[in-house]
Amino acid sequence: MGRWLYVIADLSYGEKTIAAVLEAGVDLIQLREKDISSAEYLMRAKKLREMTKRFETKLVINDRLDIAALCGADGVHLGQSDIPVADARRFFGSGKIIGCTAKTVKQAEDAVAAGADYLGSGAWFPTDTKKDAAPILEETYRGILKAAPIPNVAIGGITAENAWKPLSCGAGGLAVSAGIFQAEDPVAEVRKLRSLLNSYEDGGGR
Repeated sequence: MGRWLYVIADLSYGEKTIAAVLEAGVDLIQLREKDISSAEYLMRAKKLREMTKRFETKLVINDRLDIAALCGADGVHLGQSDIPVADARRFFGSGKIIGCTAKTVKQAEDAVAAGADYLGSGAWFPTDTKKDAAPILEETYRGILKAAPIPNVAIGGITAENAWKPLSCGAGGLAVSAGIFQAEDPVAEVRKLRSLLNSYEDGGGR
């Protein structure tokens, strides 16, 4: 898999819209639900798992190892205040994808040493999805990429219009939520982002 298009969604975006986005070409989708019961979270995760089976899209669950295990997800994404990566790796073994948020070089190095498969680093731009997300400096991001020899997806306010910036620093992919799902035509945004990713894969870009 080349540079990843990584989508972050919750079921409030609507099953039809999510299915259309998956069909348009997404490498990974993260289910990130807030303020719902565990039973509801699991039900939504199972629903999304069935949807991803129809496409070549990996499913990771935000924060919740139990939900990821019970719905048969491909993996889990962990923040710095979640269960440590090393414990998640012991729980899952080698068969699952474990992603980790890393905003500093030390966090990136620790995640790699603990067994993370990929990192998410940002926030690149202001985002309504996470209003409290602190911005990342390009210098810091380049340092993270140098320190951590695993895929890194840039996150935070990413759109088809501004995605060139992290890609020009060497991002291994783009994590996008509102930039797709709140767009007038989500499928068109996926195609634009995929085209941009392909242009950097081919050695082009800005």
